[in-house]
Amino acid sequence: MTPESEVPPQIERAFGAESRLQLLNEYFAGAGSITAANAWVHVYRLLLWTDRTTGLAHCYESYKAQPGRPWYGRSLAFHGWLSSALNSPPHEVGAQIDWLFRRGTERLAGLIAKQNATRTTKAAEQRSPYADRGFPEPGEDPALESLIREELGEWLSNPPLDVLPRLTQKIQLYFGQENKRKNLVGEGFEDVLTGLMQRIPGASDLKVAARPLLHSLPGFRPPPGVEKARRVDLGVIGSDQRRILVSVKWSIRADREEQFGVDFDTYARLEDAGRDFDFVLITNEFDAARLSAACNRRRANATLFSAVVHVNPRGPLAAYGTNLRRSAKQLAELVESGRLMSLEQWLGSLVR
Repeated sequence: MTPESEVPPQIERAFGAESRLQLLNEYFAGAGSITAANAWVHVYRLLLWTDRTTGLAHCYESYKAQPGRPWYGRSLAFHGWLSSALNSPPHEVGAQIDWLFRRGTERLAGLIAKQNATRTTKAAEQRSPYADRGFPEPGEDPALESLIREELGEWLSNPPLDVLPRLTQKIQLYFGQENKRKNLVGEGFEDVLTGLMQRIPGASDLKVAARPLLHSLPGFRPPPGVEKARRVDLGVIGSDQRRILVSVKWSIRADREEQFGVDFDTYARLEDAGRDFDFVLITNEFDAARLSAACNRRRANATLFSAVVHVNPRGPLAAYGTNLRRSAKQLAELVESGRLMSLEQWLGSLVR
């Protein structure tokens, strides 16, 4: 396999911003009506994925969601809720989600196939001086082949010599592609939200941009001296020039919690119009304690976030069930009070 640092640009671009935009345009062209009410469905169809180790829709760290651990039961509950919400049998949910990643990997596979075809002749020339010395073939993985033979030996009698090497290469590519998912739950989440907001009825007056420079937004100045220019995950400007700076995080890790305060302080320091701006968090985090902490986080005498938005809070509530204690109980209260908003509620507030 090609080392990550040496992946050619055309391969990288299969998951890059330009490719994501093309794929999103393709998706939305056949997605039917886009509304505030169904926006969460499109987020999940595009970005939510199946945890390969459990076979369930991913809602929490994989190693904490293994059978026998508390989050496996919660993952089962979320998967069941999602199955009903998507009107899909539980065993077919996986085929209804992860669209953007699956289409991206199709592009990547096509690019790799073309790349390999152009390299075959050159590789043969490079290997020719060693033809009689039994050098390993590209992609050979004796340990993986041994596992395959061990498990399938009873049914795998005597395959042609090139079959197992091809299979191991496909398996390596399959698992290697998972590293690309980071782009899709990072920048891809921002792109999906942008695409949705540009298409919902009543949003024509909104100006929405993914990853804009802070000083490109009205009322913010460039940083002084050699300080690095700052980008915002999502910038939204209303028809009334209301400014909304959005932090878009699929999940909330401890390091991101600290970054929230740093980002807000920077935005406040570079605000140059003497007007308030909204600072909003949009997330798909399922951990009740982390969501509660984000909702309750304060700066001086006010909450840090103007709004905390979850793709669909009914998902985490379904995962925790009815036996609510401590942070899970507070989560239900935050949803009931509207402090933890749904994506539908937040989008609706923008296009009234």
